[in-house]
Amino acid sequence: MHNEPNADQPDRLTRRRFVGLTIGGGAAIVAAQWPNLYAATSTETTMFKIGGDLSVNRLGFGAMRITGEGIWGWPKDRGEALKVLKRAVELGVNLIDTADAYGPETSELLIAEALHPYPKGLVIATKGGLTRPGPGQWVPDGRPEYLKQCVDKSLKRLKREQIDLYQLHRIDSKVPAEDSLGALKEMRDAGKIRHVGLSEVGPAEIERARKIVPIATIQNRYNVDDRKWDNALKYCEKEGLGFMPWAPVGGGRSKMSSAVETVAKELNASVYQVAIAWLLQKSPVMLPIPGTSSVKHVEENIAAGKLRLTDAQMKALEG
Repeated sequence: MHNEPNADQPDRLTRRRFVGLTIGGGAAIVAAQWPNLYAATSTETTMFKIGGDLSVNRLGFGAMRITGEGIWGWPKDRGEALKVLKRAVELGVNLIDTADAYGPETSELLIAEALHPYPKGLVIATKGGLTRPGPGQWVPDGRPEYLKQCVDKSLKRLKREQIDLYQLHRIDSKVPAEDSLGALKEMRDAGKIRHVGLSEVGPAEIERARKIVPIATIQNRYNVDDRKWDNALKYCEKEGLGFMPWAPVGGGRSKMSSAVETVAKELNASVYQVAIAWLLQKSPVMLPIPGTSSVKHVEENIAAGKLRLTDAQMKALEG
């Protein structure tokens, strides 16, 4: 079975590589180097209404990397994981994305431990439909009875009466999509789910799904290097759906690395911050959810919301 995509890989596959390319302060960048950036919170980015009624700051937080190695078990530093979640909310994040497969279960449990009772307006998005036979392994299971069970268990772990946004983690090729989505529709009709989202899908699959249940968001791999899902992004823009890009920075050097480094130098920022800023300016429906297990890195990520790329810089990054 293929692995879950790189946004759901430990920091060493993404941040370590790209922060290593940071211009100005070397590999370790501290907040003091960007006093103006670190005064920012995600409230300074524009807002987006998920499903037309859940207002969120467009720069969210992805809670996968707060788990253990291989996205398995508890983190080595549980205290730090709890601090990361609390700090993200302090900085204005009100959209947190997780999944029952992260840990499995530990990400959802840590969110509740750190933040419950939840502050008003905090939107928690979770996912179901991927099982975890072992570390680094991800196997789809879209059976209706399994998905209904997943929803109930996520509600219990997150200590919520309703899940704000429940996403089908993957469409299971062994189960008719209508059956999987029908189960989520049942849970939505029962009031256990407010909005439904999809992951790794194109326009045709979104259209098919919308005939069964209203779809509020799409979560696909997308970054300055990987724009395979441009067609899905354009569809979301046309239809007013939220687009949540995972793997906001791809692992390793690529054809765009030089351009990103140049812009980072011009802005006295990290390449990771530039990658996030590019996403935010790329589209008004873009909802980046960068994740980390470090308080310092979550501060750096949120600071990226204040970066403003010029038209020339955006053009350079378009390639």
